[in-house]
Amino acid sequence: MSTMQSAIVTGAGSGIGRAIARRLAEEGHAVVVADRSAEGAGETLRLLTEAGHTARTEVLDITDPAATQALIDRTPNLRVLVNNAGIFDTCDFDALTAGDFRRMYEVNLVAMFTLCQQAARVLPEGGRIVNLASRAAFGARNYAHYVASKAGVAGFTKALALELAERQITVNAVAPGVIATDMLLERAEGLDGLRAQQPTGKLGCPEDIAHAVAFFADPRAAFVTGQVLIVDGGRSVGGTAAF
Repeated sequence: MSTMQSAIVTGAGSGIGRAIARRLAEEGHAVVVADRSAEGAGETLRLLTEAGHTARTEVLDITDPAATQALIDRTPNLRVLVNNAGIFDTCDFDALTAGDFRRMYEVNLVAMFTLCQQAARVLPEGGRIVNLASRAAFGARNYAHYVASKAGVAGFTKALALELAERQITVNAVAPGVIATDMLLERAEGLDGLRAQQPTGKLGCPEDIAHAVAFFADPRAAFVTGQVLIVDGGRSVGGTAAF
């Protein structure tokens, strides 16, 4: 594993993160499958290794700076960091608490900042950081804390891109729309309505996001930095951003 360039993907134990891990493995990276779920990370590892890819798991809480630093320290030849891990829930604004806000920020924004800072200290020229934002950053009802955290991801991505540009390290973000992950599909009610709201008439799939991440991670994307790519089937066009 030490002779290959490595890619860390957080939240890679399921859904979008698993698809990203698979795609980066197909691109020739030694993938570090990082997740808080040992079971999920193990299943992703099994899928990757059975396909002949080089990978290993790291089970950790990304809000623990010591754990994320250890993750960086144990990853040789790091070239790509994908900050995919995050939390998501709904809550009416009147019921939101400061604790709800802090928890969302700690996972979705502060933990991402910490990992970016730790990784930036070892990333080589040509390194890549890709953060997962969300189309929800435009605004959505009953998601004020989530919207705020993902808007923060988008802004932080642009700021960090300028910080690291002289080192030829690019920093970009992918902002998914409604993606048909297992978690979403388990909520069968409302899916027809979501599809009807999509200009394409269908929901996205995890591979759609993985392809976008792979573009930003590609060595040939060296002149693209500070961008937030919305992958939502056209839903955000014309201001139709609300969930």
